[in-house]
Amino acid sequence: MAFQRFLRILRVSRIPPPCDPGIPRDPVLFGIETLVRQAIRDAVNRSSRKPFAWGGLSGYEQLEAVVQGLDQIQKPGLECAYLSLLRTRVERVLSKNRTVAEDLKRAHQILLQVAQCLRYPPSAPGLGVEKVSSQRVTQEMTNLIQEIRPGGRVQRAQIRLLGALKRRWELFGQELLHCYDIPGLPQDNLQMEALFGRLRRHQRRISGRKSTRELLDFGQAQVLFTSKTFQDLLDQIQLVPRETYLVHRSRLADAEFPRQFFHRLHHDPVATISALFYNHSARIQGLEKNKASGLLEDQTLHTD
Repeated sequence: MAFQRFLRILRVSRIPPPCDPGIPRDPVLFGIETLVRQAIRDAVNRSSRKPFAWGGLSGYEQLEAVVQGLDQIQKPGLECAYLSLLRTRVERVLSKNRTVAEDLKRAHQILLQVAQCLRYPPSAPGLGVEKVSSQRVTQEMTNLIQEIRPGGRVQRAQIRLLGALKRRWELFGQELLHCYDIPGLPQDNLQMEALFGRLRRHQRRISGRKSTRELLDFGQAQVLFTSKTFQDLLDQIQLVPRETYLVHRSRLADAEFPRQFFHRLHHDPVATISALFYNHSARIQGLEKNKASGLLEDQTLHTD
């Protein structure tokens, strides 16, 4: 919603003064009017901090609060004329955008429900973290998607949010569920990204070079220095059973295989294709050899 156009509609600076400019104004009332104008201008320029803080929606709610405050000004007279005219302008803006704002509010509520299903953001350590399984999260997300049924031209934000939610859940939903079954696995990699960001800055500072490619070789070893003791690091690693680690390590290798294949293909297509067909030929030869040995064993059994 383009709340920036509020400035053009409100025209706060063009509202005429409430009385003759030659008549002295009460400094307290003049200061209050200045604060009201600043509140309106701040509302139409609210910044967003996604995914949960929507600047346009917060600005609309701020304008609603301004109107509620202006409703308290009921006294007639020149000292209240400016605020009365200002209230009319703000109410007109709110009425023109009320339908879009209600649609955005409902979409924001849906987004908060999605975050609640995913238990995001995670609770701080020591506050009783709720233990949920991936099956429960899947069921709650499926039910939520089925319950959301927006329709019509006045619910465009909800329709777009639902479409994006369905696409991303179908594409990446299964990859998000491992953190609910593996002990110690966080729901996001923000802390890990922050750690490697600090390592990159440190590498640039000590080397004087922009490239941080060296971290690919020994960057993971520097995680050791983030633990107070070696025992703390060992305890963190041992939170995950070895059998579970091997299973998910295999899943990670399977998931990384397509990306690695295309990486090799783009850098050396001839060698990559040759290796692919070589493996194909070797597989066929192995199957034929196994089939021949199987037939030989059957003939031996019949002879005996």
